[in-house]
Amino acid sequence: MNRTRLVFIGILALALGAFASALAYRMLQAHNGSAQGGVQDVVVATNNIPVGARIQDKDVRIVHLPAEAIPPSAFRHIERTVGRGVIQPIAAGDFVLTTKLASENAGSGLPSMIPPGMRAVSVRVNDFSSVSGFVQPGSRVDVLMTGTATGSSEPQTITVLRNVAVLANGQKLDRSLLGNESQNSPVITLAVSPDDAAKLALAVNQGHIQLALRNPLDTNQAEVASIGMHSLYQNGAVVSAPVHKKPKPAPVAVVQAPVPTAYPVEVIKGDKRDVTKLPD
Repeated sequence: MNRTRLVFIGILALALGAFASALAYRMLQAHNGSAQGGVQDVVVATNNIPVGARIQDKDVRIVHLPAEAIPPSAFRHIERTVGRGVIQPIAAGDFVLTTKLASENAGSGLPSMIPPGMRAVSVRVNDFSSVSGFVQPGSRVDVLMTGTATGSSEPQTITVLRNVAVLANGQKLDRSLLGNESQNSPVITLAVSPDDAAKLALAVNQGHIQLALRNPLDTNQAEVASIGMHSLYQNGAVVSAPVHKKPKPAPVAVVQAPVPTAYPVEVIKGDKRDVTKLPD
């Protein structure tokens, strides 16, 4: 009887110890969670979502993360992301942020990528004027125009627009996954203001368009002077081909005939003396 009682007391002590340990662990976890802001829901991508796509249910899911690890612009509910267009590529596992999605009811594709107050304008290019196809969506370019101004006979090149964002290369809306991959397309679409859209349309019709690729970190907007033919030569003057002149003939000395000189000759005949002048 005493032995059974001891076994029972031992089992009861073990149970009370396990319960106390579990209670202490839960209290400690609750304390850590309250200190860190707790665990919250956040929307992440389940697969790679390209630019221009419309988010579907299968593209996103909910995960639980500490509050301090969640960006402020992240979505907390899936229903607020489904149906919205993607304006920046989202990799699998990335947070779905408001900055990567178009506004509600903006649709998808190219229209959803146009920033408010801007316009999408396309220009025709070739391999040369599009930097061998390395002008990709998301690149920054300057737009140059070469033409002849009214009243001038000399062509010149001017910088029409500076630091312009590229929206599309042909029908491609997202940047190539490989940094060194190029894509040649006859049309490049740029995001410009309404005033710049009118200026770009005039430049396309008045001269030859050339795109100059920029470093995206270079945001310099300084004015660039126009360049004419005279700027290509030293001291700003056009150097013409040298004109070869025929050498003048050396003067010919004119030799004059000497003036004849007369010498007196005296001739004596008897008592007569005669003086006659004879030539040399």
